[in-house]
Amino acid sequence: MGSLHTPAPPMKLLVRNLARTTTEEELKALFEQFGAVQSCHLVSDRETGGSKGFGFVEMPKPGEAKAALQNLNNRTVAGNKIRVKKAEKKAP
Repeated sequence: MGSLHTPAPPMKLLVRNLARTTTEEELKALFEQFGAVQSCHLVSDRETGGSKGFGFVEMPKPGEAKAALQNLNNRTVAGNKIRVKKAEKKAP
């Protein structure tokens, strides 16, 4: 009999210290080198509409997300050394 295996939930990564000029498309392309990207969101300043220099990337396969984290954390992108870590769940 086959075992029922529920797929692992997607892994959400926090990406900090991004250049203010980095676009969501560039951020997504950076992470797609390591696998599928389910969603990508740059956080914008409400008043100016410009990037706040950080965002979130969600990858459906945890193994690919971990590879992206290990390979991209502390990498220089557009002149900034970015920091990548697993996003913490929001407290209820």
